[in-house]
Amino acid sequence: MVRAEPSRRLLLTWSDRGIDGPAPAHHAARPAGDRGPVMRLLEHTERRLRYQRAIVLTVPAGVQRAQALAQDMRTHVPEVQVRELPLEDPSDYAALFSALSPLVAELGDGSPAAPAATPEIDLLLSAGTPQAQTLWVIFVQAELLRARMLQVIPAAFVPRPHPRAVREIRLDIDGFPRIRALRAEVARLRAETGVRRAAVIADSEAMRALMARVTRVAPSELPVLIFGETGAGKELIARALHQGSSRAAGPFVAENCGALAESVLASELFGHEAAAFTGAHKAHRGLFEQAQGGTIFLDEVGELAPQVQAMLLRVLQERSLRRVGGERAISVDVRVVAATHRDLAQMVRDGRFREDLYYRLSGVALHVPPLRERIADLPAMIRAFQLEPLGRARRPLPVTAAAMRALAEYPWPGNVRQLRSEVLRWSVFCDDQVDLADLSLELRSGAPSGRPPASAGPGGADAGVNAGVNVGQPSPRGPQRAALGAAAPRPILPLAEAVERAERAAIEHAFAACAHNLSRTASALGIQRNTLKRKLRQWGHLEAPRPGARRRGLRARAS
Repeated sequence: MVRAEPSRRLLLTWSDRGIDGPAPAHHAARPAGDRGPVMRLLEHTERRLRYQRAIVLTVPAGVQRAQALAQDMRTHVPEVQVRELPLEDPSDYAALFSALSPLVAELGDGSPAAPAATPEIDLLLSAGTPQAQTLWVIFVQAELLRARMLQVIPAAFVPRPHPRAVREIRLDIDGFPRIRALRAEVARLRAETGVRRAAVIADSEAMRALMARVTRVAPSELPVLIFGETGAGKELIARALHQGSSRAAGPFVAENCGALAESVLASELFGHEAAAFTGAHKAHRGLFEQAQGGTIFLDEVGELAPQVQAMLLRVLQERSLRRVGGERAISVDVRVVAATHRDLAQMVRDGRFREDLYYRLSGVALHVPPLRERIADLPAMIRAFQLEPLGRARRPLPVTAAAMRALAEYPWPGNVRQLRSEVLRWSVFCDDQVDLADLSLELRSGAPSGRPPASAGPGGADAGVNAGVNVGQPSPRGPQRAALGAAAPRPILPLAEAVERAERAAIEHAFAACAHNLSRTASALGIQRNTLKRKLRQWGHLEAPRPGARRRGLRARAS
């Protein structure tokens, strides 16, 4: 095994102190003064080979004693972490395998995921149950975990006259079996665990089918092309693919290809050398280099200009790139996940998208259903959005049956992004529940037949658009509210304020409809791009530029 830098040395061990005394129940009584195999290992480790980090595994019942061991270990190891595994019986092979597999995936198995960050791992076999020791051997022999196995020799068997209290267990001998079948099983468990960690809401049949497909695809290295309407959640699916892959420990880098001008996009994706163009004062690592060992997500890939399409195709074919203004080839090891709301096949037929690039990107095609086709997900989504930090709700506000019917029957042209904006408004304008009159005007217009759309009463959720709202009043409920909603006249506002509210409503609607693309929004509204940016920043839809930051083009804050 090639030695890594000392700063990357990691010790992985079970706690050797058990839950009923200084020694685990499955061990013989420990001699007086014996501090246990973990401390003996650390005391016999040469200074130049000492560990910078250690992970101590334990079951829930042994946490306190594992923490005591960790405290002793800190005299030798700067960073010691106690990891409690969801495991009651450490002698149960099946339960051990399920509990250890995510940890094995996290620590790295020699896969492409962040190879530079993978530590040199020493596994101490002298601590833990015999079943745990057996599984460590299986993981290492199956090459699922690249580690050196160590054993602390019992004092009675330490050789003389030159005692060495620690031996390395090497099984790379002729005739010793190598284990291959477990690799697929661990990859499956890693994918399931990682995809679950992405927390995609999938109560509807359509989303359950999609997530089952995501779990199958995630462990592979195939490029993925995600289709779906604007705001449907394509980036969330891309993140789930990354979390379920062997690259989960590496970076996830996302870029909206439609949000940057063509002149900026090539430099942003592939980097540039110093003096490559006016203003390029120093070399810049592009997003492909930044995603090394991980996943790059190219959203709205259908917006790429022909020149950038050609550059992207070359990177995918050769797995290397040349920076703008550069001459040397730079190897890149990334998985590419792309997404679009356009019909790329039709664009290929129309000559607007390269056919060879289309087939390179679409190793696997995934389709994210629009929100109107996954209405069963609405309740869980609403709960999740209500508890977001941007909202003020400490608990989910109940939604009345009438309001929920309106939400379920609305076609949601803006999909999940529109729903999130709607729910966050409730946290501002609703007190104890969400009723039909709290919904935005366009949602109330789509209420079930026989229920005329209610005009916004005091505290209605569309108060920022409807000029007749007094947001300072508490929201009335019951019959009084219905009467107000049906008959209350709208107070007259100063013309300037009414115009400002109408302008904001129009701009926010266009911004959402244009997928948060600044250039397309400005063109659709017939205003200058700088004017649009200023107004969106004023309303909190764009990040303010950082002083002294390199100009990289403006990005809308993705919801």
